[in-house]
Amino acid sequence: MLAEILALLIFAIMFILIVSDKLERHVVALWCAFFTVVLVFGLAMHSMSAFISTLNVRSIFTEGFWYAPSGSEEASMGINWATIIFIFGMMVMVEGMARAGFFRWLCMRLARLVNYKPAPLFVAFMIMSAFLSMFIDSITVILFLAAITVELARLLKFNPVSLIIAEIFCANLGGSATMCGDPPNIIIGTSLHLTFGDFVTNTGIIAGISLVIIMIYFYMLYGRKLSALNISEDDISAIPSPSSAIKSKKDFALSCIIFLCAVSLLVTHARTGLTVAFIGLFIAVVTLLCAGRTSAELIKKIDYKTLLFFVGLFVVVGGLEQTGILETIAHIISYISGGHIRLMSAIIIWVSATASAFVDNIPFAATMIPVIRSLAAAAGVDINTLAWALSMGTDIGGSATPIGASANVVGTSVAAKEGYIIGWGEFCKEAVPATILVVAVSTLIIFARYC
Repeated sequence: MLAEILALLIFAIMFILIVSDKLERHVVALWCAFFTVVLVFGLAMHSMSAFISTLNVRSIFTEGFWYAPSGSEEASMGINWATIIFIFGMMVMVEGMARAGFFRWLCMRLARLVNYKPAPLFVAFMIMSAFLSMFIDSITVILFLAAITVELARLLKFNPVSLIIAEIFCANLGGSATMCGDPPNIIIGTSLHLTFGDFVTNTGIIAGISLVIIMIYFYMLYGRKLSALNISEDDISAIPSPSSAIKSKKDFALSCIIFLCAVSLLVTHARTGLTVAFIGLFIAVVTLLCAGRTSAELIKKIDYKTLLFFVGLFVVVGGLEQTGILETIAHIISYISGGHIRLMSAIIIWVSATASAFVDNIPFAATMIPVIRSLAAAAGVDINTLAWALSMGTDIGGSATPIGASANVVGTSVAAKEGYIIGWGEFCKEAVPATILVVAVSTLIIFARYC
């Protein structure tokens, strides 16, 4: 009983501290992980095996961690090293692409294709935000997209706030479409051994339908106002050419090849047997080799705080798992739903969406993985259906508030830095109805297709 109380208390304290934003989240997660090891595994459980199982280092040295033909990976608990290594690899690749000017070039090129007209630009940037976020971390996408949006807004003399809010929402929506699009999906995919193709053919379809609806929604709100703006030739001539964004043609070409290679490996990894851990490490090594002398600079720019946050988070969640708390939660949900898959899916997607609007969706997703695993086993339902509900709930729910997802924080921060303040009222006024709309659509599609 003491172990359960301590594990739950540490987890609650971690969540409260993360939401309060008083301390950096990686510091909070690591300290809570330390107390989980000392108080839960040591003082209460006296279990070295629980600690070793949660640390999960042995999995790295197994063949199935790097190469798993025919889905032969074994389920494991504790630190999900595959997630951490894959995210590290993507971080290295993205830093290489940014250094080559890829993102700035793409934004400027797209703006030129629509002749810098605000209304078509609005639609084009929403589509690009969603598409890029399918393969690249939404934080990176919004970081560059919001900066370019502000720059174009000043040159073309329009208010970029509406476009930035729409870009943020579409980035989160696009991230839900693939396994590598959003951190919660990476956690769900690696934990449940789902493939890139699994996500594309399931959450990808839901995201695609939702994107069309959301584009209509945002265009009805802002499109007509932007269409009324008159852009002069002098304004357009003052905009720098897309080619000015490319610092080195060689680096630019290499970054494009590496990106296409990463996408190809992810799309085919179910057939090749190469795991996401292998793909992430391979892409990181290739990027660093191509960077040559500047590889040290890329390594320095990696967001190690996020990686450390993941390590601490997995240990704390491991405490809940080892003490049986998550299994108890699964039984409660199963009891409330009466074992009905529709009600179960609805509870997961709406609870996930509501929680992710106010707390970081990464720890929530990591916490819910063992819950849906136990839930599927206890109720005898397809775990994949619950996985799609969890994915859409965590990915989309975070779009509702300025703090719901990391991309939201980055986008509003970039706007504020340039003098465009996006308050809670303005953000939620447009994002909350859009979030409810997408979650409702997702629920109906899950009901129609799986239940």
